[in-house]
Amino acid sequence: MLKHVEAKTILNKTKRRDPWFLDDYTLNPYSACSFNCLFCYIRGSKYGEHMENSLAVKTNSVELLKKQLAAKAKKGEYGIIVLSSATDPYLKVEEELKMTRQMLEVILHYKFPVHIITRSNLVTRDIDLLKEINKNAILPIDLRDKLKGGVIVSFSFSTLNDSVAKIFEPGATPPSKRLKAVKEIKKAGLTTGISLMPLLPFISDTAEQLELFYETFKEMNVDYVMPASLTLFGTGKADSKTLVLNAVIKHFPHLAIKYKKFFSYSDGMPLYYRTAFDKKMKELMEKYDIPDRIG
Repeated sequence: MLKHVEAKTILNKTKRRDPWFLDDYTLNPYSACSFNCLFCYIRGSKYGEHMENSLAVKTNSVELLKKQLAAKAKKGEYGIIVLSSATDPYLKVEEELKMTRQMLEVILHYKFPVHIITRSNLVTRDIDLLKEINKNAILPIDLRDKLKGGVIVSFSFSTLNDSVAKIFEPGATPPSKRLKAVKEIKKAGLTTGISLMPLLPFISDTAEQLELFYETFKEMNVDYVMPASLTLFGTGKADSKTLVLNAVIKHFPHLAIKYKKFFSYSDGMPLYYRTAFDKKMKELMEKYDIPDRIG
């Protein structure tokens, strides 16, 4: 059941801009998540095993955002707002509530740039607003020569296989529909890229699957692909490590021993894997001429 809460603040200033996502500010109109991705780094937090049960909307977020952006704009403190850092801005409830759309309207009014990160195709609904933000946003001085507009849209993928996605990210939009959204956002003239995070060892990080990723995204002429390997945390029933290992045992039993070996005593894959992973990603980046960073 959706909860309604009031927030004390909505716009959060980051300590330093992340080199991957270029976040000067973060903004989350919702808390918890109905996409229920097993590997989510939020796993193990207060939201519990089924994050959708703790889903909440911050009912006063639009009013708060107006006040905070007005103050930032008055001081000339323009920066990229990431929507969202702790959940997806285009959850299923967004179709009805339109909180993200209302926030984009405020962002447009105050001329702030925005970076949307999503596993949903619902972002295409807001192309009209995004095109206006793209034209009118005031970029931070140090990024004006690196970015071609005030909007960045990153689509997250861990696999291109709908069946595999249903196991590991059961509530998210299927990859096949997400791919159509990538094309539509790119066609709208917006900076469009891929957050290939996390890739699933021996499932979506095989040589064949990686070639398929890059062939697919090259054909779409995306602006960047940012890959990352899998990291899992915790041993509680709600933690990502437990949930992913259980899913592998159930659906990919032939990989169970490998996953247990790698993640029983560590949160991430071993150094030799990460070294080989980085080397392979660099080769693919050069082969397909797709940058691994925004801008």
